[in-house]
Amino acid sequence: MARVSQEHLDARRRQILDGAARCFARNGFHATSMQDILREAGLSAGAVYRYFRSKEELIAAIADEAFSAIRGAFDEAARSTPPPTPDVLLGRVLRVMLEEQVPGGDRQAFARLIVQVWTETLRNEQLAATLDEGYVGMRQAWSKLVDAYRDSGLMAADVPADHVARTLIATAQGFIAQQALFGDVQVEVLEDGLRALMSMGDPEIS
Repeated sequence: MARVSQEHLDARRRQILDGAARCFARNGFHATSMQDILREAGLSAGAVYRYFRSKEELIAAIADEAFSAIRGAFDEAARSTPPPTPDVLLGRVLRVMLEEQVPGGDRQAFARLIVQVWTETLRNEQLAATLDEGYVGMRQAWSKLVDAYRDSGLMAADVPADHVARTLIATAQGFIAQQALFGDVQVEVLEDGLRALMSMGDPEIS
């Protein structure tokens, strides 16, 4: 029997994840069955279960991929001199998540899927662990970026880096929640709002 190449295995895994993401974004996590995912991916049960044993494993893998991509963007930003400011970097990240790589093409459905994942962590320990690991990684990535801002003279050092990190993560989460609940969220709004806040000076210094 011919040996299956790693490239083929990776492509098949990608096919399954993309199909699952489209199903979850379109119908929601709980309303999607494994049979739905099999049909969407166009694969047999044996082919899918070779990679993922459950919906929980699929959603954890999708979440892990998202965190990895975001961490990569932050790591690249931290290596830039000077690093991109928060409005630019958050705009890049949210544009990828809400505009460029949306399974099924429905931005609001995908944002609702993200909120569903957050909710699912309250009862799913595996998914909670994945989300917690991703959150810790995001805080570390933002903290490194804050250090880069300070080294470049763009930010004062009187606030702990982790406090800045958690605030900026909350900003991104808030815009995703707005997209899920109300739709029609434009990334330019976040960029403009952050840019305006960043331009404020301290009246006591002025």
